[in-house]
Amino acid sequence: MYRITVIPGDGIGVEVMEAALHVLQALEIEFEFTHAEAGNECFRRCGDTLPEETLKLVRKTDATLFGAVTTVPGQKSAIITLRRELDLFANLRPVKSLPGVPCLYPDLDFVIVRENTEDLYVGDEEYTPEGAVAKRIITRTASRRISQFAFQYAQKEGMQKVTAVHKANVLKKTDGIFRDEFYKVASEYPQMEATDYYVDATAMYLITQPQEFQTIVTTNLFGDILSDEAAGLIGGLGLAPSANIGEKNALFEPVHGSAPQIAGKNIANPTAMILTTTLMLKHLNKKQEAQKIEKALQKTLMRGIMTPDLGGTASTMEMAEAIKEEILKGE
Repeated sequence: MYRITVIPGDGIGVEVMEAALHVLQALEIEFEFTHAEAGNECFRRCGDTLPEETLKLVRKTDATLFGAVTTVPGQKSAIITLRRELDLFANLRPVKSLPGVPCLYPDLDFVIVRENTEDLYVGDEEYTPEGAVAKRIITRTASRRISQFAFQYAQKEGMQKVTAVHKANVLKKTDGIFRDEFYKVASEYPQMEATDYYVDATAMYLITQPQEFQTIVTTNLFGDILSDEAAGLIGGLGLAPSANIGEKNALFEPVHGSAPQIAGKNIANPTAMILTTTLMLKHLNKKQEAQKIEKALQKTLMRGIMTPDLGGTASTMEMAEAIKEEILKGE
């Protein structure tokens, strides 16, 4: 049995989580799901965006499924706090085209590995008489660790090239450290090609020649921005899953937000959340089960069963039910 913490969160996070759990019911795996709270609605009820009991539960379970949360002004970010408290240092964001989905590039398959604990996301800011100052933290330890993760992941997935993305021509000390540690790690993998690009050039190359990338590894802010850009190449954020991996814990979430403007309408695209469960299954060494979901999703999309954002007419749960039925067919 696998013990999973489920944090639906806010807005469409609740709806796509319901859809994903519905699909997981089709697998012959015994799960124990325990629901927990975080986010805006949680703050309204208990005055905290991430209660201590949620954090304790996440620490004890085999994995966590996280929907989406609405940011509460002036309060700590639930997801950033979870990443930092659990030392979920690697944010894995696959970019893969899906059949039947209108997109710019129908043949993409690469991954962005984002350092998850440092950079400007440490939230160390202060006002000054002239404006404000934010501290950017980049350490050799974290830079080396995320580079090692990227090369190990690429090797495991049969990829031959790892690309570091930085801005060391301007941020000479911080990104200089990141680039240096990347190449130190690269020297331990002589069979693999190691390259590096400036982040502004990478933003262009993602549009003009994205097929050239296999594994991108980068710092926190750049990874956040580039992965959203990359999602646009394959049809949008509704198709983009992600994993947050640490030494002891792992949390899985769609890249999209809580989208309060469409919450409660049963039209949210559940694809990203459902693909997020496949990342969880692979992490739990259930690769065959993950592939069952992936194949069922592809068949469903090829049949034209998709939500309005992709040009279809299906509701969130209609799409989930169609995917579940494909799995149960076992073809």
